[in-house]
Amino acid sequence: MSRGHEEWGIRETRGGHGDMEDGACGDRSRGHRMGDVRHAIHGHGRFGARGTQHRNRKNGQVAVALWHLATNVEYQTLSPLFGVGPSTVQSCVREVSYAVVLLLKPLYLRLPDEKELENMVRIFCTRWGFPHCIGALDSLHIPIHPPLRLTADYCNGQGWHSILTQATVDGLGQFWDVSTAFPGSMENSAVLESSSLWHFMGKAQKYVLLGDATYPLQDWILKPYQEDENLTQRQLQFNYRLKRAHSVIENAFLRLKARWQILLKCDDCSLELLPTLVLACCILHNVCEAHDNPFNEEWLEGTEPTELPKPCQPAPAAMEDNRAEQVRELMCQYFESCGEG
Repeated sequence: MSRGHEEWGIRETRGGHGDMEDGACGDRSRGHRMGDVRHAIHGHGRFGARGTQHRNRKNGQVAVALWHLATNVEYQTLSPLFGVGPSTVQSCVREVSYAVVLLLKPLYLRLPDEKELENMVRIFCTRWGFPHCIGALDSLHIPIHPPLRLTADYCNGQGWHSILTQATVDGLGQFWDVSTAFPGSMENSAVLESSSLWHFMGKAQKYVLLGDATYPLQDWILKPYQEDENLTQRQLQFNYRLKRAHSVIENAFLRLKARWQILLKCDDCSLELLPTLVLACCILHNVCEAHDNPFNEEWLEGTEPTELPKPCQPAPAAMEDNRAEQVRELMCQYFESCGEG
């Protein structure tokens, strides 16, 4: 056992660096994921600049935190596996979450510049067949147990308690904008209007995002036509194309929750830490995706029993931009010229 592990109290197992053996938490690909994330964190100069003893201590912290984020194993259960107390596990989760946001967010989750936007348009059109688009927009409700005095604020439209996260992904399913920690009672349209994305996209007039009925139609947010028997064939084709392309963020959320299962139910986390923890998980998702980290489809099975009905309050008509109908009509014409697809 290294002196750094000994001083900090981390029990070194077969994998080294405080890793758990493969059997302890499921499969070898989880270990690969931890390795990629650790390398990303320790590759940052500020985190790895000190001596071996300091790095070993940080290795222990990162290992403990990542296993908790990935498995959602309770502090009391996880602590004996690493030979530390529950309060130490809690401290690791807090410190590593803050470190991920501080060190990795500028590298893996940031607003794109003009050149990057142009590249995002090319990728999105190539993969999803939707032109002038830089991403898909959606929300994620994360179940929590709020303090009694705040239960009404965090009770969403489906009657369960949650915090609300707004996220935008590119054509590869990687997050490039995340706003989190809104009370579950807020509507998507209100969150959008108060977020930095609203102001950013207001300046990026030649690009669009894809949303659903919970977002207002804007010249930069396109959503499906409301389904009814009067829709034309061209409008039905538009809806099909948009919904197919919008699935990129639905799949991203599934992979996010499957990899970082703390997001299935945040019981052990304080409201103060939740925004940082959720943002850290989104960054870690990008790290895994950017490094082609193996994704085990069996992880998705763990998310199915926890799926709760998603709130879906339509955006208020007052927020709709009538000029956006022209943009949607132009898209209809484009898809009609392309034929079925």
